[in-house]
Amino acid sequence: MAEIVLIPGFWLGAWAWEDVARALRTAGHRVHPVTLTGLAERAAEATPEVDVHTHTDDVVRVIEGGDLRDVVLVGHSGACVPVAGAADRIPDRIARLVYVDTGPLPAGMAVIDFNDPTTQEEWRERVAKEGDGWRLPPPPFDPATTPDDLAGLSGLSGLSIDHLTRLRGLATPQPFATVTGSLAHPATPADLPTTIITCTFTPDQVRTLAATGNPVFAPMARSDLRHLPTGHWPMLSRPVDLAALLDEIASAN
Repeated sequence: MAEIVLIPGFWLGAWAWEDVARALRTAGHRVHPVTLTGLAERAAEATPEVDVHTHTDDVVRVIEGGDLRDVVLVGHSGACVPVAGAADRIPDRIARLVYVDTGPLPAGMAVIDFNDPTTQEEWRERVAKEGDGWRLPPPPFDPATTPDDLAGLSGLSGLSIDHLTRLRGLATPQPFATVTGSLAHPATPADLPTTIITCTFTPDQVRTLAATGNPVFAPMARSDLRHLPTGHWPMLSRPVDLAALLDEIASAN
C-alpha cells in the first residue's frame, strides 16, 4: 500500500483523476487527488497573484497536513513545476516522483517557455483578449486541430465522446502566473527516484533529444522511462492502464 498524491495539469481539477483514483484504491493504495488553487471547484479562489509558489504550497499542504510519508507524488503536464517544487521543499516525505506526459523543467524555466513561439503568442493573446489579462482560458479541445493530444477521446465509442465532452465542460481558466512562473532550484532532487510516463512522445525520442544536449530532455533520460501510448490526457483516455502503471511503480518502492 502506498500514499499516492495526484496533481492535475492545466485547466483541470481532482475530478480528472476519478477513474484512476478508483482503480488505485481498489488495488489497496491510499489516494489523494488534488485540486490546485483557482481551478475547478476552487475557481472562486483564482486571482492574478496565484502563481507557481501558490500551487507548490498547495501540494506541500496536502502532504504535510495529512502527515503523509513515503509519498508517490504524481504530476500531469503543467503540474511538473509545483510537483518539483514540493519535492525540493519536503524531499524526506517523497518516495518517488512520477511525471505523466511531462518532465522536470530546468531551474528558471516556466511551462510557457517549453512551448513553441507560436503557442506562446497564442496563449498571450488569449489571456489578453479572453482572460482579463491574467487567466489562460481552456483550449477548445478540438480533435480536428490537436488529434495527437486528444487521442483516445474522440473515437466512436460513447465512453470516449463522454470524456471529451466532460473535459470541455469542466475545464476552467488557468491563472497565467502559474504558466509563466518558474522556480529557482534544480529540476528534481538528484537522489529522489523519478519515473516519467510518456504518452504523446516515446522513451526513444527522449533519449535522442537528450543526446543532443537538450536541457529539458537530458534529466528526463536519466529517469525511469515508461510508455503509455495515448493522447495527452491519459487519466481520461486510458485510466485503467495508467492506474495499473502507477500501481506497479508504487508497489516497487
